[in-house]
Amino acid sequence: MSCRILIVEDEIFVATEIEQIVAEMGHDPLAIAADKKSALRFAGEADIALVDLNLRDGPTGIEIGKILAQTHGASVIFVTANPAQLGTGVPGTIGVLSKPVAERDLRDVVDYAVARRKEAAANPPRRLKLFDWSEDGPLAT
Repeated sequence: MSCRILIVEDEIFVATEIEQIVAEMGHDPLAIAADKKSALRFAGEADIALVDLNLRDGPTGIEIGKILAQTHGASVIFVTANPAQLGTGVPGTIGVLSKPVAERDLRDVVDYAVARRKEAAANPPRRLKLFDWSEDGPLAT
């Protein structure tokens, strides 16, 4: 299954590396977005979004991830050097991968997000911290 993957990252070298890996995996790197405005321009087209927290327009990543997941149905994984900013997580999003990210870890996380979209059973990658949510709020883990 090929997915359209939105890369929300303002560091261009990091973003283009992610874009290359996603393309090598057979997916469609939909766009690189460095801020909220450009990210939301592609919101309705993204199957999966890899979202940094601190972007060109400030710490807008959490809000972007929430909108992509809750309003547009994208599978959102945060990729950040600041995972503590997410607290217990963002409802509707999958989890967080801490930077720096090795290529193998990025590939594992993308594969996991694809499997979840296909509703296939998959074990989460070792470095991915999942957010556990029920209809009533965070679950104890």
